[in-house]
Amino acid sequence: MKEKREKRLNSEFQREIYEILTTKVKDVRLTEMFSITSVHTTADLKQAKVYLSIFSMNEERKAATFEAIKAAAGFVRREISARMHIRTVPEFTFLLDNRAEYGEKIDKILNQIHKNGNGDENA
Repeated sequence: MKEKREKRLNSEFQREIYEILTTKVKDVRLTEMFSITSVHTTADLKQAKVYLSIFSMNEERKAATFEAIKAAAGFVRREISARMHIRTVPEFTFLLDNRAEYGEKIDKILNQIHKNGNGDENA
């Protein structure tokens, strides 16, 4: 029962955080497209890790967007407190989720291996 509540809260946090960051946060550094990939709260709801992917070809703008999101953590927490009627609102820690970039890197490596394999599948 407790796991179900945690999953539901994590999902709700994910939606609310994204909406707050895209509609309420007015930071000029927030220029790149991003998504909240997952939220993981502790059992006591005191802490929450918020994983996000930032889609950008420019590393400087990607870093600036990430810094803007991290700087907005307190604002996001206050907004969540006002929107959701829960006793404890966790402290949010934003972390980059690099799974997409890692997957692309692995795909490139596998494609390169396949190209260099000379097609000797019968050996």
